[in-house]
Amino acid sequence: MTEAVTVYLGLGSNLGDRQENLDRALEFLSQRLRMGKVSSVYDTEPLGDSTQPRFLNLVCQVYTRLEPLALLTLIKGIESKLGRTGKSGAARTIDIDILLYGDQVIDTPKLVIPHPKMTERAFVLVPLDEIAPNLVHPVSGKTIRELLGEITEKQGVLKLE
Repeated sequence: MTEAVTVYLGLGSNLGDRQENLDRALEFLSQRLRMGKVSSVYDTEPLGDSTQPRFLNLVCQVYTRLEPLALLTLIKGIESKLGRTGKSGAARTIDIDILLYGDQVIDTPKLVIPHPKMTERAFVLVPLDEIAPNLVHPVSGKTIRELLGEITEKQGVLKLE
């Protein structure tokens, strides 16, 4: 059997009981994947459409033997179970993104890893820096801490106490 790969997922919710949505998503993920570190929860401003409610975001580390597309299918199923509808960028009960899959670089019509916008998003880099500051981005060659240091706009990313 192949070795488990360390994967980092970004979770966000801005509809309904946001904390409950994140908790349920983590619960579903833990039923199928081995959970590693989970960041604190951050309250963040929505990007683009500022009329949307604020998001709660977190990043988690998981270990899986699933291939990237099989992992994507699993995630889409969890999003669907939790009532996700609508397109990317719209308000949603849950959004789960594959940020990093080991040190792999994947660029297909269905899936791009590392997540193409993660290096410019404080709501991804702040929680990722909390759990894996020395992790190296496989394309830029920079650590998460270095990438976070390059972002000037922290987008109202506030750690929940």
